[in-house]
Amino acid sequence: MTSQSAATLRSRYVEQAASDLEENRRRQQELADRITVLKQEEALLADILNLAERYEGFADASRLPEQSQDEPVVAKAKKAATATPSRRSASAGGTPAGTSAKADAKGKSRQPLLGDLLAELLGKYEEPRLAKELRDELLEKFPDRKPTPQVVRNTLESLVAKGRIRRHKQQRSVMYTVIK
Repeated sequence: MTSQSAATLRSRYVEQAASDLEENRRRQQELADRITVLKQEEALLADILNLAERYEGFADASRLPEQSQDEPVVAKAKKAATATPSRRSASAGGTPAGTSAKADAKGKSRQPLLGDLLAELLGKYEEPRLAKELRDELLEKFPDRKPTPQVVRNTLESLVAKGRIRRHKQQRSVMYTVIK
């Protein structure tokens, strides 16, 4: 093997290694972003379970698809919470098993719900607003809250379903306003 062919081979290896390293770092960033989204979803799901526990006496006619018709929604949530205490306690912010979420909430102040914040932001405007605009304003006013665009859209759609806000479609854009 000549020194020129060895140098060419070496440069190819260096180029390939640099390319592989760049791809590896890009994939690491994608996974880190995905983990952030999953952690936000975990917090949202933990909040949903806490709300379900808080309003266990609340009668709701809506049922989950896999739920039998004679079993209440809250009983299903309680079964899930008691069936996996290690996952439940880890997602509830490290609350030890056996202590209630209400007792934990008394010790520290809770953040307002995302839906309430979005409805409050929407209430300041007469004209319809895009979900992106609302998310940008939310990030500006509440830097500690970092919901993904999908979480903001889902929350807005849940407010539409509850009748608190109205959806407007203009061509391909979806905009929202508060119902007065």
